[in-house]
Amino acid sequence: MSPIQQARFLTSAASVQDFPAEAGPELAFAGRSNVGKSSAINALAARKRLAFSSKTPGRTQQINFFDLGDAGRLADLPGYGYASVPQALRASWDALIGGYLTGRATLIGVVLLMDARHPLTENDRGFLEWLRPVNVPRLVLLSKADKLSRAERAKTLAATRDALDQAALTSLVQLFSSSSGEGVEEARAQLDSWLANKKPPEKGN
Repeated sequence: MSPIQQARFLTSAASVQDFPAEAGPELAFAGRSNVGKSSAINALAARKRLAFSSKTPGRTQQINFFDLGDAGRLADLPGYGYASVPQALRASWDALIGGYLTGRATLIGVVLLMDARHPLTENDRGFLEWLRPVNVPRLVLLSKADKLSRAERAKTLAATRDALDQAALTSLVQLFSSSSGEGVEEARAQLDSWLANKKPPEKGN
């Protein structure tokens, strides 16, 4: 069984001081508010109610940590880019997410969810720029791919890969759908391979 399928809730952290002590490799999940991040985590874990979406989109201010047993942990970062969020709340997120990404020595990979119908929004690009100095691999999941035709899926996949390469933000990119199951096994296998490495890379500058 995949370590992801053994996930269980560990704790929530509203500040850097609340982070659990580092213990083994960690995978972080990020994405714009309402992009389907919680659904993706649930699909990868083969669980229906492991991760929950906030009833008020854009208001969640915590990082939720999940234990993967001996394999490591999963960190579910709060969604970004919700238009009605006050500036003070956005600043709070910046400190929380930035503190995690730049200070977590056990971080070994980041999964970024983007809506396949609207990939690489301004907020997505901003997050990737924020992630640029963090020396870990990135997996971009183009969520809700089932909403596109076969031709549209192929075009979106190729265009997203090319745009990331052009921006020197080369990442693994794949189509994904929590509803249809497209890409779930492929993504799970990729995350399993990262976890199997066990040794977090050194942080870049």
